[in-house]
Amino acid sequence: QVQLVESGGGLVQAGGSLRLSCAASGRTFSRDTLGWFRQAPGKEREFVAAITWNIGRTFYADSVKGRCTISGDNAKNMVYLQMNNLKPDDSADYYCAADQLGRESRWYRIYAYWGQGTQVTVSS
Repeated sequence: QVQLVESGGGLVQAGGSLRLSCAASGRTFSRDTLGWFRQAPGKEREFVAAITWNIGRTFYADSVKGRCTISGDNAKNMVYLQMNNLKPDDSADYYCAADQLGRESRWYRIYAYWGQGTQVTVSS
């Protein structure tokens, strides 16, 4: 059974940093794309960043480019999202997701596996 478990969310002041973690288990993820998405109340789920597990290619939403870094630890089946210079608009529930076909997609419907989410709140 595939499981994605996020952690690391919390309350932070604007300009601060957080590091989100995603622990993946249940099968091999060597060909997956692992992504981070976020959803604020009343808004659609939004792509944040993703990494292709086999070659480590990363891609980001324009809204976070330069402020966020996604990385992975293949040996531990962990994916991280380092977020710096956080803004109140970054407040949302953040979700880890996996696409087992390894596509480089920003469309959330491509991703079949999802974690339960971790909340990030940025105060002004």
